[in-house]
Amino acid sequence: MTIAEAADFLTECETLDVAISGLTDLEMQQATQFKGWTIEEVLVHLHYWNHAADLSATDADAFKALAESALPAIQRIGFRAFENAQIVERGAALRDVWIKRCRSMARRWADMDPKMRVPWAGPSMSARSSMTARIMETWAHGFEVFDALGLQRRESDRIRNVVTLGANTFGWSHQVHGLAVPDEMPLLQLEMPSGEVFEAGNAEAGAVRGKAVDFAAVVTQTRAFADTALRTEGDIAKTWMLHAQCFAGPPVKPPAPGTRHKAEHA
Repeated sequence: MTIAEAADFLTECETLDVAISGLTDLEMQQATQFKGWTIEEVLVHLHYWNHAADLSATDADAFKALAESALPAIQRIGFRAFENAQIVERGAALRDVWIKRCRSMARRWADMDPKMRVPWAGPSMSARSSMTARIMETWAHGFEVFDALGLQRRESDRIRNVVTLGANTFGWSHQVHGLAVPDEMPLLQLEMPSGEVFEAGNAEAGAVRGKAVDFAAVVTQTRAFADTALRTEGDIAKTWMLHAQCFAGPPVKPPAPGTRHKAEHA
């Protein structure tokens, strides 16, 4: 068995690399709509946690040492300062080391057992789940870069990785926000970029219908629910879309309507 998702991870990284390949070091300092992170800081974030995920699967002792030193430092100085202190490269040099690691990771991870357990900052997960999380992070943080540059990303059915993660974190989206977890997940009826329809869930609990890309944008909090064409049926579905969070960590509020959008200046 192999991790087929490794190929999707690499394609997602290469897509982002093409978008930023012509930027000068100064242009890499452009702020995005995500908490004011610069494009360079987006790459710092992706590169550091790609490194951490890679260690979790290839060198458990090194990952344990990283986790034991990283978590106290993050609590002391915060994510941004911590990540920026860990990565010395900037500008074009950062782009180079980031995409090289993406390519080498994709080769290594493609041959791993997808069910192999890997440690993380919490419960362990399968290697396949870890790779899916890297796809989600790259897609979601790439979103703010495309927005800042005024570019429309060409989507493909590899968005299924993010959609599946969004569906699998239905319960988590409620738990992390202190909400009771409904017994059933509403029906998801989502159109993939190819026209194929993704379905999961139970229509008796309500429904979320629309484009798969819109759903992925909501569960990664790259768009406000109100800024998408998603349609909900029933209170459970609407509550979910207003609190959806497919990533780990403390509760995070979705962006306010109108605050995340493609820039018009580029």
